Amino acid sequence: MNKAIQPSWHSPVLIKLSITLHLLLLVALLITPNLWKWILAIFVFNHLLIAAVGLWPRSNWLGPNWTQLPSTAASRNEIALTIDDGPEPLVTPQVLDILDHYHAKATFFCIGKNVTKYPELSREILRRGHKIENHSQQHRHYFSLLGLKGFTREIEAAQKTLFDVTGSRPQFFRAPAGLRNPFLEPALNRLGLKLASWTVRGFDTTVRDAEKVSKKLLSGLRPGAILLLHDGNAAITKLNIPIILTVLPTLLEEAKKKNLHWVTLQEAL
Repeated sequence: MNKAIQPSWHSPVLIKLSITLHLLLLVALLITPNLWKWILAIFVFNHLLIAAVGLWPRSNWLGPNWTQLPSTAASRNEIALTIDDGPEPLVTPQVLDILDHYHAKATFFCIGKNVTKYPELSREILRRGHKIENHSQQHRHYFSLLGLKGFTREIEAAQKTLFDVTGSRPQFFRAPAGLRNPFLEPALNRLGLKLASWTVRGFDTTVRDAEKVSKKLLSGLRPGAILLLHDGNAAITKLNIPIILTVLPTLLEEAKKKNLHWVTLQEAL
């Protein structure tokens, strides 16, 4: 499968500063070895800072990251709905029907192994006019601890799976839980993918109160926003209904009142 031609990868400013700091600390250790405790403390602090940034999904410090649509899309009153962790055979078809009812388009960040398991449902997402993007092959809980080779293998495997099943090549990647480390950006650059997080999310995999999830998402309902919901791993309400099925109609109704136009991330490009 051909990969998009990408420009040479350039380290983010934070990584460049960290490399410079490491060199200075090495020189300081050679000149004043008696200060090793202070040097070690600074070294540890630097690595803790990088780790903390990796735990901040909406950060741009480790490389480019779509936390909202481009300004040109916002000027057109466009907004994006992203739906993670599917496809899911019981929930996804109902989500598709709701989206059809409101003539809304969404971006589905699908897990490769789920696409393999439900190929026809995956193709149905595209037939309905939506887009499928890369959410890793296995959605491993330790994804953010992988190195460059591990990231590349996991993301490339999903890229191949999604293309082989649907015939559509993803242009965006979203990390499981949004967590990452400095090795993710060079892996994405090598594979020709853009990192996308979100503007606002409702934590609908853990919060079972549909009203709370709706309130959180509605607070970010504005031009240029990227909203996050889940068809896979969705929390269940007390009435045994997946949160997304309760929240989505309200969200789409409010967007209609505000004259917001739902687009896929690829359309926003």
